Parts: sequence; C-alpha cells; structure tokens
Amino acid sequence: MKNKNNVRRVTVITLASMMMAALTACSPAPAEDDANDPMESINRGVFEFNQVADRFVLEPVAKGYRYITPDPLRSRIGNMSDNLSEPLNMIHAFLQGDFDHGMVSFWRFVLNSTIGIAGMHDVAGSAGLALRKEDLGQTLAVWGVGDGPYIVLPIMGPSNLRDTGGTVGDWFLDPVNYVIDDTSTEIWLAVAQGIVTRERLIEVLDDVEETSLDPYVTMRSMYRQHRAAMIANRGDGPLPTSGE
Repeated sequence: MKNKNNVRRVTVITLASMMMAALTACSPAPAEDDANDPMESINRGVFEFNQVADRFVLEPVAKGYRYITPDPLRSRIGNMSDNLSEPLNMIHAFLQGDFDHGMVSFWRFVLNSTIGIAGMHDVAGSAGLALRKEDLGQTLAVWGVGDGPYIVLPIMGPSNLRDTGGTVGDWFLDPVNYVIDDTSTEIWLAVAQGIVTRERLIEVLDDVEETSLDPYVTMRSMYRQHRAAMIANRGDGPLPTSGE
C-alpha cells in the first residue's frame, strides 16, 4: 500500500508540474508596469476574507503564541521548523543545478538534526552554512516557467499560478511527508509551521495594515519582490522566512 501511495504521489507531482508549465507558457508575458492581476475583483474578495480570518483567528493565535512562549524557546521552535524544510531545500537546489547549495542544505540538516538536537540549535548556521529556502515554484522559475497571473489563496494569501502549482507539488515532493506517512500528523505539522510563520510576520503585516493606503496592492507588490529575491537567491526580500 505504501508503494502505491508513493507512485500516486510521484504521478500527481509530475502531472501538476507539466500542467503548470503548459498553462504559464501559454500566458502572455505582462508588460513591466502591468499588475498581471486579471482576477483582481475575485482576489480582492478573497483578500478581504483573509483579513477577517487573520484579524479574528490567525493574528490572535500568533500573538498568543508569542506571548506565552519565551524568546529562547520560540527561537528553538523556529529552528526546528526551518530544519524540517532542509530536505526539500536540498532537492530543489539539486533540481536547479545548484549542487553546492544542495550540499549546504544536506549538511545543515545532518548537523542541526544531530549536534543541534533535532534542529533546535542552528549549529550549521553558526559554522557559516546559511539557510536558504527553496521550493517547487522557485525551481519552475529557474527552468523558465513564467509566474502566470497573480492569485490570492484563501488563508494562504498571495501567490501566482506557478507558485500555487508548486505549493501543491511540494506537498507530495517533501521527503518529510514520506517519513511521517500519516495525513493527520502532516496537517498538524503544517498548522504548527503556519503559526511559526505568522508569528514572524506580525510586525510586517501590522505595518502594512497601519501605513498602506491600499493593503491589497502593497501585499501584491511585497509578494512579488519577495519571490523575485528568493528566485535570484538574494535573500528573502521584504518578507522574513527565518527567525534568526
């Protein structure tokens, strides 16, 4: 049964990647000043829903987590969350032809999982092996797949056609999910990582809400800068992904 599940997962990610490549290849390239947001009215509706959900659920949970969790412990939890992403970072670095950083991710996972006690301590980072997040959306971009139209996903927020397909594909591609091999545990792990991510973004999103004339446009711009920076390996852009 497990082998059948593995075959199914590989088949799904292959088909999803091919579909994303075909769809984005057929999408016209936007002009430099074009928002490439043909579904803006729908996206704004989803954005408003997300803001309500964030205001009454996600933000209070993130702030509650920050309030009850001491800084050192929160840092350790963040490191563990980052460490769980290293196998996927390694795979995508290799797929992008960046074998040097693929080995960096490999050794980060080995060192932090052992000497760093299950990833609680970023000993690899202290040794000069820096964290760099990679995902299928970035890999597809390196392969020449265009980003496609801008999309706002329920709860998950800003995305585009390529990155949405990449998010789905990464669920099947992530080696951690194969090790766990239990859907309920995978879901709870994703929820926990979501809380960690939202806590890291408290100041950024509060600033957008307080200072932006149009938070929707601001978030769209920030997302694109963030993704462009990650694809070019220039860091995280305006959105932090690490607690360090």
